[in-house]
Amino acid sequence: MAIEFQDNSIKVISALQDECIAFLYEAGESLAGQVADNSRVGSGQLKGSWQNKVDEGELKATVGSPLENAIWEEFGTGEYALYGNGRKGGWHYQDENGKWHHTYGKTPTRAFHNAYVTMKPAIINRAKQIGGKMS
Repeated sequence: MAIEFQDNSIKVISALQDECIAFLYEAGESLAGQVADNSRVGSGQLKGSWQNKVDEGELKATVGSPLENAIWEEFGTGEYALYGNGRKGGWHYQDENGKWHHTYGKTPTRAFHNAYVTMKPAIINRAKQIGGKMS
């Protein structure tokens, strides 16, 4: 009786990598969508700026916004800064139309943090489903 060994490790690794990449796109898009849903709407610019980028080689998803305002919305500014480390006493600024305003800052919305906390269990469960399918 002859025993033959067949090495399928390349196929297995490829299948695992394909599943991981698909999961990263799915999870990243879900998270980016939830962050957008959580974002405060002024002009709508921030709400529409959330992106999911997947580095397939590194097996890494990055969700974020290229807009500086995303930081201010997440952590707040001035007297309303999340950790109390913002500017005190208010300040004046000129908007894009030339009109002057006075503000004490912006309250944080925590759009990203809240999306992460909300979505984390579902994302973990989805990863477990995919892992169970692969075993």
